[in-house]
Amino acid sequence: MNPIKNIRSFILEDDFRLNVLKNKVNIVNYTDIGHFDRNKVQVKYKEGEIFVYGENLVVSKLLKDEILIEGNIQNIELK
Repeated sequence: MNPIKNIRSFILEDDFRLNVLKNKVNIVNYTDIGHFDRNKVQVKYKEGEIFVYGENLVVSKLLKDEILIEGNIQNIELK
């Protein structure tokens, strides 16, 4: 067991994560943003894609590995 590798893995979280909150969707460790407009956001990750549907959707946080989508979220699809 390599303690440095364990610490690095803990600090630099590399697992995909999807958090659904009221009127917010937070996605961590995505690979690409396929499409976004006011009614649909498509986010790709290693194992597939996430589609967020709603009204007045905005990307309020966009980092290299994290995205926060806010608005009137009506449906989330995992493919």
